[in-house]
Amino acid sequence: MRKILSAIVAILIAAPSFAQFHTGGFSIDKSNLYFGGRIGFTVPTITGDIPVIDPLGTKVGLNIGAVIGLRVSQTAPVFVESGLFYTERGAKKDKVSVGYNSLEIPLLVKYGFQVSDEIAVLPFFGPAFGFGIAGKFKDGNGNKVSSFDDYGRNWPGLKRFNMGLRLGCGAEYNNIYAEIAYQLGVTNISDDDNFSAHSSGLLVNFGVNF
Repeated sequence: MRKILSAIVAILIAAPSFAQFHTGGFSIDKSNLYFGGRIGFTVPTITGDIPVIDPLGTKVGLNIGAVIGLRVSQTAPVFVESGLFYTERGAKKDKVSVGYNSLEIPLLVKYGFQVSDEIAVLPFFGPAFGFGIAGKFKDGNGNKVSSFDDYGRNWPGLKRFNMGLRLGCGAEYNNIYAEIAYQLGVTNISDDDNFSAHSSGLLVNFGVNF
């Protein structure tokens, strides 16, 4: 957690150097293409009826990536934003933990409200597609296997593909950007059809647009 907080502080300290290029990455009075860097944290969990998952709670993970956005309407401040993120998901309680770290591609629709010349507020929603690349399942005895491997009835393993629906709101001031969102897991990520598991959680990101 200290590393995550240190990285967030570093990017916020560096952000004013980007602001000299222009004010406001989300101009709502003209067509606009923007790029951005994001870093933040997740508070994910996994819900379902896999025996070992049922009592699990949340954990804290890293979220880092880059985005590209494009205004898609000449008459309304509507933007479409996508990007690529490394996102740490999973769940944890006491000595039992599940790591479910993914590469994720969100596809978000944003609507911009220009609060002032320098401040824009952007609620958004859309799907996010993920592919699990790493993660460990650790049982209460300290035994570890890959989160994607079968470990018996209590742990059938997880599928790598995942899709969720994301709803949130962002705000920008002089190129400095922050957002908070909740992602609801849609696809069943249990590798055993007799069980279900869904990866959901809170996301908080900070960054810059240029």
